[in-house]
Amino acid sequence: MSNDVRLESELPAWPQYGDEEREALIRALEQGQWWRIGGGEVDAFEAEFAAAHGGEHALAVTNGTHALELALEVLGVGAGTEVIVPAFTFISSSQAAQRLGAVAVPVDVDPDTYCIDPSAVEAAIGPRTRAIMPVHMAGQMCDMDALDKLSADSGVPLIQDAAHAHGARWRGKRVGELGSVAAFSFQNGKLMTAGEGGAVLFPDAEMYEKGFVRHSCGRPRTDRGYFHRTSGSNFRLNEFSASVLRAQLARLEDQITTREQRWPVLNRLLAEIPGVVPQSRDDRGDRNPHYMAMFRVPGITEERRAKVVDMLVERGVPAFVAFRAVYRTAAFWEVAAPDLTVDELARRCPHSEALTSDCIWLHHRVLLGSEEQMHEVAAVVADVLAGA
Repeated sequence: MSNDVRLESELPAWPQYGDEEREALIRALEQGQWWRIGGGEVDAFEAEFAAAHGGEHALAVTNGTHALELALEVLGVGAGTEVIVPAFTFISSSQAAQRLGAVAVPVDVDPDTYCIDPSAVEAAIGPRTRAIMPVHMAGQMCDMDALDKLSADSGVPLIQDAAHAHGARWRGKRVGELGSVAAFSFQNGKLMTAGEGGAVLFPDAEMYEKGFVRHSCGRPRTDRGYFHRTSGSNFRLNEFSASVLRAQLARLEDQITTREQRWPVLNRLLAEIPGVVPQSRDDRGDRNPHYMAMFRVPGITEERRAKVVDMLVERGVPAFVAFRAVYRTAAFWEVAAPDLTVDELARRCPHSEALTSDCIWLHHRVLLGSEEQMHEVAAVVADVLAGA
């Protein structure tokens, strides 16, 4: 190879937008009320998002981290409780629990799907466990059959971290049809975005009402006398963001279809590269929105991986190093940390340890490219790994 293979054409940009978003912003502007209590965009978005995901009640919030925090609070998570989280995930999964004074208990993930290992979850459930938080990594849904059974047997509720799973399905069921709380993110890189934003799907009206009051400073929707019912914060989404998200939601299914068509091609090509092991798919997850195209390079050092990622970016491939195990960050130990050392957690989470150093991910806009571009991307990955 030339050791200088590059993309011959630019991949699609992200975010994607058009007249739909422009018209939506003008619609929100001209209604004359720019916050959710007086406007109609947030209410409309919540109804549309819930319907699209098979949920009973959606509550739009300021961002995905707040969505997790609010959902955990509604489930009764607080000081003195524990929340089981995957060790391999973005830090919000653990920080949302820790911000409430709870201890985040990291457990290992499956080395092939990168999703939380149900057997590790079962071993970690204790008397203080108040919630189990599976993260649908890169759009691959966790083993919801096993997790639902664990939840039913233990009485510990699930909260799906669905920040990567807009439009995902498990055995034909959408995220909101699985009977548990689910939290989504609309941050700039997500599968649908308004720059920031989030949502919580609640399975019943009572939980939704608790969430609404808490996300609005503890104040009921109809309150005019400042009778704040409970503690809370201001997690309300604004009307402009909601208007954009309505347009983004309308694009989602077609984009997922394109990514579902492209991933098998890219997956096959990546798997043919010596030393590359793409993320596996559990076929029970029969609709995967592919938030990231992830693969491992077992045995690579963190230093060499960083060099590989830099070279991919230089050659036009939007690549990133994967998440660091949450207990490998200074932030994890600042508040409500478990009574274990880093080394003890590392021994319990060997697969998360490996992923911390050997996993690379490509932005989902790669999978919005043409089939020919999948060949170009794989050729660049192969060339970079050969020469790094």
